[in-house]
Amino acid sequence: MVERKIFEEYEKLFIEENHKVNLISKNDEKYLWEKHICDSLGIEKFFEKYFIPKNILDIGTGGGFPSVPIAIVYPQIEVIALDSIGKKIRAVENLKNRLNLKNLTAICSRVENFEGKFDVITSRAVSSLKNICAYALPKLKKNGYFIAFKSRKAQEEIDEAFTILKKFKAEIIDILEYELPMNEKLERYLIVVKCCNK
Repeated sequence: MVERKIFEEYEKLFIEENHKVNLISKNDEKYLWEKHICDSLGIEKFFEKYFIPKNILDIGTGGGFPSVPIAIVYPQIEVIALDSIGKKIRAVENLKNRLNLKNLTAICSRVENFEGKFDVITSRAVSSLKNICAYALPKLKKNGYFIAFKSRKAQEEIDEAFTILKKFKAEIIDILEYELPMNEKLERYLIVVKCCNK
């Protein structure tokens, strides 16, 4: 019940921020729950099968997906929302403060300039798997996991990422599938990459 209430507040506050900053398209506002929040919470597929980490770095968080929904549902996880666009990070910071999410940290930085190593890194709707792996994999601890949120072109992106995965001694160990609660069938995939680079 508490979680439902906070999500109702979150949706209201997000739309307020969206009118100021344009975090998602205006057409997508009516599908905020289905297309963005539920998609972000697809991460539970990984948590159920593997483990719940102590911390997560979310690269290219944009309007706070998946970082904010994860921080709401999993208060035990320290979530770092990283993006290079200041106005988007300010919007995430506003959401954090107004929702009192003590486990969320919003940082404005390019990932290559950000220090730290993580057990789990996420990225949603940022770039191709090949490109985002080049940024994410160097930030993983040994035996860490990078989770890329992808849609129907997942297999094509996997094929393109072969060289960069080999460079970092990483491999795709799982592809977790789920559907968004829409009238049309919208399949989503978590591409799970494990890194044994050190």
